[in-house]
Amino acid sequence: MRQSINEKIPLFNPTSPISESYRTLRTNIQFSSIEHQMKVLMVTSATRGEGRTTTVGNLAIAYAKEGKKVLLIDADSKNPTLHQVFTMANRVGLSSVLAGQNNWREVVKETNVQRLSLITSGPDSLEMLGSDMMRDLLIEWREQYDIILFDTPPVLAATDGLVVSTICDGVVMVVIAGKVDRELVKKAKVSLEHVNARLIGVVFNQINRKNVKAKLHYTYGK
Repeated sequence: MRQSINEKIPLFNPTSPISESYRTLRTNIQFSSIEHQMKVLMVTSATRGEGRTTTVGNLAIAYAKEGKKVLLIDADSKNPTLHQVFTMANRVGLSSVLAGQNNWREVVKETNVQRLSLITSGPDSLEMLGSDMMRDLLIEWREQYDIILFDTPPVLAATDGLVVSTICDGVVMVVIAGKVDRELVKKAKVSLEHVNARLIGVVFNQINRKNVKAKLHYTYGK
């Protein structure tokens, strides 16, 4: 039976091998940023269905469990998922803020994970991700939170991810090893490089269910 996305977020099982994998991912990201501050991170993929949202959700929890104050943002208006992961409504969200309908403090939601807050995508399309308003919001969020994580659409599916990548300190790309065409991954990498995004690493989601520890692997972007 296929797991629901909620089952892939180890909220209540911090001792599981998969939870340890995400703590390792968190540590690797921290070590990859010794010379550069990694406060705003984006998690994306080349195509849909590669585990992007699962990865960013678990990574956010790993940071929060470490004691960091975390803001998780769903920037995928075409296929928003994080509100389902954390069992929340999506009546207002990031799109509401960018449209001037709400203040960001009115749409931020506390999750059932201590120190982890969520801004859902909102009901409308996100057409102002590259605006001065978005950059001003990010300045304020940097002051309020230790870590800010964006979940974006796949790079090859929409331009939103590329836009968000330009305002982030680093980008992590999720890839299903052996299932996604290598040329698509290369194309996604080139697209990120074209907008001068800083690709700090790649998460490989493995398919072998017999060895849970082997399901997640991180490597540096180069």
